[in-house]
Amino acid sequence: MYPLISVIIPAHNAAKTIDIAIKSMIMQTYPNLEIFVVDDNSTDNTKEIVMNFISESDNIKYYSLPYNDQHRFNKHGKNINAGWMARNYGFEKVNGDWITFQDADDASLINRIEVQYKVAIEYNSSHACVDWQMFKEEYVGKKLDVEYIFNEKDDVIVPTDYILELVKETKGPLMNILGLAHQLISFSLKRRKNFEKLFFRSWEPYPGVAGAPLVKQEVMNKIKFRSLDARFWPSERGRGADRDFNFAVAEAFRDSISVRLPLYLWRVKTQHPDYKEYGE
Repeated sequence: MYPLISVIIPAHNAAKTIDIAIKSMIMQTYPNLEIFVVDDNSTDNTKEIVMNFISESDNIKYYSLPYNDQHRFNKHGKNINAGWMARNYGFEKVNGDWITFQDADDASLINRIEVQYKVAIEYNSSHACVDWQMFKEEYVGKKLDVEYIFNEKDDVIVPTDYILELVKETKGPLMNILGLAHQLISFSLKRRKNFEKLFFRSWEPYPGVAGAPLVKQEVMNKIKFRSLDARFWPSERGRGADRDFNFAVAEAFRDSISVRLPLYLWRVKTQHPDYKEYGE
């Protein structure tokens, strides 16, 4: 009755936070989950923490990314490519009919995935996102009352038509002309004052939490996460792997939906244990 949903958790030096991220997935009200932690070349004890969970649960798997992103950091030491390789590697391992993600330094309310799945089914969508609120540890293990969602849909649903308009409004005209050839031009060159609007018409964010979409299995066969220079929809600051992925899915499948319910718990920059070193 409930199709299998795979949760991919990319992790890079996440020892201080990954236990809460995993717990928030174990406690999900959706009854048929598998959890895949993809360790993106951590140098701390992330693996040991995950293995402790695995010893108590058959639904959690650990994989070490077999390669390292040589372009993870730019010349200023900023992490510009966090997690995109780990997410793609996770695609190779999952078994689910649906796939979602959980960042190792955040958490989710326990009915996040259940609500995403119900919304996706109701709207016949291949791709559903939710909204976020600031992380508070006392919220871990809690659920959001969403009974009103089906009575007041106009207030909470970001419709497909609106998302498709955003696809057009945020994609620069040269991207349509150059296609994949645009990746031969570096992001830094595209961001120059005289070129920026030709490549990136607008920096409007994707509606909802771009890092935790729920997508059908066939989506991952067509759309992958991309390196910075290959992204059609990067972020203005020079990351945006999640923004790029979601807009690409919306453009390709044309049935995306988002719901304005704060089911994802996001640690803002200053909440990170090592926020002074944390790269945006």
